[in-house]
Amino acid sequence: MKNAALHATENRRNNEKEKPMKVILQEDVKGKGKKGQLVDVADGYARNYLLPRKLAVTATQENMVVMKQQEKARLKKLEIDRAAALEIAEKLQSVLVKIPARSGSAGGKLFGAITSKEIADALLEQHGIELEKNKIVQEEHIKAFGSYEIKCKLGFEITGTINVLVIES
Repeated sequence: MKNAALHATENRRNNEKEKPMKVILQEDVKGKGKKGQLVDVADGYARNYLLPRKLAVTATQENMVVMKQQEKARLKKLEIDRAAALEIAEKLQSVLVKIPARSGSAGGKLFGAITSKEIADALLEQHGIELEKNKIVQEEHIKAFGSYEIKCKLGFEITGTINVLVIES
């Protein structure tokens, strides 16, 4: 009798181990998938780790509909962001940003250098184009008066060029 009960318990454990559970990931989970993805995981892994930590929800019909709506909204937002980046790239082609700077010595050298933050601030102030300073890519520091073409990465593999004119203040 003991052997039959032990055998039944082992069968139940083996069946539970083999049964995968479908879950929708709420955050990126290393080794399993990205946020919003439908994945099969072990039942125990889902019940004991993913679900209590709110890393996933069970893949019910209702949650599947919500996941599809969220995916549509995410794709729409990406498309809007891409269109905004293209619009900014077009605007940047036609603007000239004038940055006044102090000279440190004779010979056209600046006192210090023009930073990405100064370019972004001048762009916002003069033309109303808001651009984060980390999107501006300077190959070399601007340390002299003159005209410069500065590249900026706007995302979605879209780049723009900012025409900068450094003048003496």
